[in-house]
Amino acid sequence: MTTLSTAHPRVAALLADLPGRVQAADSSRKRDITDAMTGRPLGQVPHCTAEDVAAAAERARAVQQDWAARPVAERAQVLVRLHDLVLEHQDEVLDLIQLENGKARRHAFEEVIDVALTARYYANTAEKYLRPKRRQGVQLMLTEVWEHHHPKGLVGVISPWNYPLTLGISDALPALVAGNAVLAKPDDRTPFSHLWAVQLLERAGMPPGLVQTVTGPGSELGTPIIEQSDFLMFTGSTSTGRTVAKQAAERLIDYSMELGGKNALLVLDDADAAKAARGAVKAAFSNAGQLCISIERIYVPDALWDAFIGRFVEYTQALKLTPDLDYSADMGSLINENQLKTVRQHVDDAQSKGATVLTGGQPRPDIGPYFYEPTILTGVRQGMDVYEDETFGPVVSVYRVNSEDEAIAKANDSRFGLNFSVWTKDPERGRRVAAKLQAGTVNVNEAYAAAWASVDAPMGGMKDSGVGRRHGEHGILKYTESQTIATERGLPVGAPPWIRADRYATVMTAGLKALRRIPGVK
Repeated sequence: MTTLSTAHPRVAALLADLPGRVQAADSSRKRDITDAMTGRPLGQVPHCTAEDVAAAAERARAVQQDWAARPVAERAQVLVRLHDLVLEHQDEVLDLIQLENGKARRHAFEEVIDVALTARYYANTAEKYLRPKRRQGVQLMLTEVWEHHHPKGLVGVISPWNYPLTLGISDALPALVAGNAVLAKPDDRTPFSHLWAVQLLERAGMPPGLVQTVTGPGSELGTPIIEQSDFLMFTGSTSTGRTVAKQAAERLIDYSMELGGKNALLVLDDADAAKAARGAVKAAFSNAGQLCISIERIYVPDALWDAFIGRFVEYTQALKLTPDLDYSADMGSLINENQLKTVRQHVDDAQSKGATVLTGGQPRPDIGPYFYEPTILTGVRQGMDVYEDETFGPVVSVYRVNSEDEAIAKANDSRFGLNFSVWTKDPERGRRVAAKLQAGTVNVNEAYAAAWASVDAPMGGMKDSGVGRRHGEHGILKYTESQTIATERGLPVGAPPWIRADRYATVMTAGLKALRRIPGVK
């Protein structure tokens, strides 16, 4: 098999070394990984089995108890050191991300920043979130109540290919600092970025074996991972998410899922058309549209239609597409042939049913096998595949609206609700409109990064776009079991033996009425 040792010497050693981090009983079974930029072979990883998953889970559990016994501050220092190592060695992983995923380097850099931000945030906040908290007891002064948080044990993390570093390791960081072990399955098209991150975690001081990685198709390994885990973090399609939820429910384990989207951008009638158009380019074409929170629907009022459309087309046509491993590209490649087929099918179907392509609409094999032009459609209507289904590519549909209320209603008329965007000169108006939108995150005068990168705030989807949240307090406490410890002093809860039950009921009724009038009593 051809390797990258001559074409890309910067990462040849990594591509040879990283697969050894995956333990499989049958070392002869391999899976080929393809260079998304060229379609040529990139490397190989083991093809794991259900038995390999069980063995990995056993190894992780053997390390987890000692890790959980360490002080939170000690565990947090691993994340501090990871933060520094990721920034210091970013060129290695930027190459890996570009090669296995195909994205432009500027979009790969977003993944580096995300891991650094997430590591720093939970390093600085984990102790606060995890420390025991005093709660109000049922009998004031007599009942002492404490809330504790214990690690779940083994957290399964199943991640997709579109953000192989971010989604391959960032969700694991709060799970680890909370005292858990992690059983990870990166997408079988993009395993190297995840394996690189695990290697850096161990260099940062994480015990070897605390994160176990299995590689192979989700159709074979998904169920075994659910069967071995105490909690599951899944990012992927809504259809697969429903299957995952059913299997997790059978085991009575909790889960968190970020799923599909058909995200909307609203241009309000007071918006700056040029700024909104530049924002729409970022919103629709970052990572070649292969971004769960990217925009696929844009609603523009009649008064701004010509000004917005003209600039949007102009800025889109100016985007530079290249396969280079540097910062010259504005947009990179799709991941593989299947994704290219989906994008082509959506655009061709829309055109055949009357939609208009304002720009783009063609593959670019002259640049690379999976490149596709950033594409703007108008005249999209119900009955076209692109109208309701997620394309997950550089394709966006633009619609005229007559009012703000119409834009809100049409944006909400979707089974998805992940990330929306609102553009206006009046931030307060933007927040009012945002609050009416049925999406887990809404960015005002930004495409997606403001909400995503604000890791102190929860991030996740409404409706068919997911269950649970990542980031913030919820993003770490979901990986723990809550425990309440109540200590009673003096009088027991309930009627003491020396008072009649009816008399106790009378006294308690009067007491509850009195407490109702005391400010601050819950």
